[in-house]
Amino acid sequence: MSQVVAIDYGKVRCGIAATDDMQLIASALTTVETKNIFSFLENYFSENKVETLVIGLPTDLKGNLSEIETDILKFIEKVKELFPEVEIHRFDERFTSKMASFFISQSGKNKKQRQEKALIDKVSATIILQNFLEQKQR
Repeated sequence: MSQVVAIDYGKVRCGIAATDDMQLIASALTTVETKNIFSFLENYFSENKVETLVIGLPTDLKGNLSEIETDILKFIEKVKELFPEVEIHRFDERFTSKMASFFISQSGKNKKQRQEKALIDKVSATIILQNFLEQKQR
């Protein structure tokens, strides 16, 4: 089988999560500076069979898209160009940063570790991916 990869896209960095090859478990992978995201994806996709890419859809409580959506749409166009065989899905990422912060705080990390943005980003990507997998199974 192949993996599903999720990206919590940000202006500065992107949180990355991936499934196992059976697409059962979402795990935090890493955080990559946004300027390096395409080289990361090229390397990762060359070493792993990736079937689907899930990209967070940033909306507010009223369902309005965030300002970063313009950057995300450009990113998606480039992904389609570079990796036409990879299916792309969008998934609502509302509250993922807050949930990530909560889960990190529950894990026993100290205050400095809990506020580390890179950790929050990759945990957010993991939450996006896990929610995507759960919805897919319904």
